[in-house]
Amino acid sequence: MLKDKVALITGASRGIGAAVFRAMGAAGAVVIGTATAGEGVRKIEESAAAGGFSGFGEIYSAGDSAAAAELVRGAEEKNGRLDILVANAGGASDALLLRMRDEEWNRAIDVNLSAPFHLVRAALRGMMKRRRGRIVLLSSVAAALGNPGQANYCAAKAGVEGFARAAAREAAARGVTINAVAPGLVETDMTAALPEGAREAMMKNIPMGRAATPEEIAAVICFLASDAAAYVTGQTVHVNGGMLM
Repeated sequence: MLKDKVALITGASRGIGAAVFRAMGAAGAVVIGTATAGEGVRKIEESAAAGGFSGFGEIYSAGDSAAAAELVRGAEEKNGRLDILVANAGGASDALLLRMRDEEWNRAIDVNLSAPFHLVRAALRGMMKRRRGRIVLLSSVAAALGNPGQANYCAAKAGVEGFARAAAREAAARGVTINAVAPGLVETDMTAALPEGAREAMMKNIPMGRAATPEEIAAVICFLASDAAAYVTGQTVHVNGGMLM
């Protein structure tokens, strides 16, 4: 499905990012995954070795403009090009709005919205020059629902979707597609830490009655990164078991 493509996935040491890394490697891509520390890089490269595919780890701090440019430049220089970018790295800094500090707001915007901007800007030049590329940005069902205590996160993810649409219009004529994927509740380390009451409340709003696996989200991302999705751009694809209809 992705044979001989070169893919870069941020936040690939766990959760959805790790599932995308494994799925793209299994589909034939050369995969570069990022983590924030050496231990994460080791996990990424062990995953590639266990899967028997060509995969590498790099350290990257989401929100750092210079680091994003260097990451993309390194991927292109080592592999000759970059075909696929998955901007997955993100994080929440939860607080009720009246108690939210400026640094909590800014951290959520930097990691969840500014980081995709930096990465897309860096990757787009080469992709547009080659007249081919696939970019997938991670949003969240929270962007559409609006979760209490997550005004910063919801604003950032809603921004990701608007950014994807605007960027898609600019890149479409050069053969580059840009889409967002908005997962609902997914079985990851982050959601495992939710209080039981909060988790039960979310489950009541999911018609399928369960959380997604990271692999189910990764399958959608792999489709959007493939040649089969050549005519899909500027879209937000919701994968939430019916949580949002």
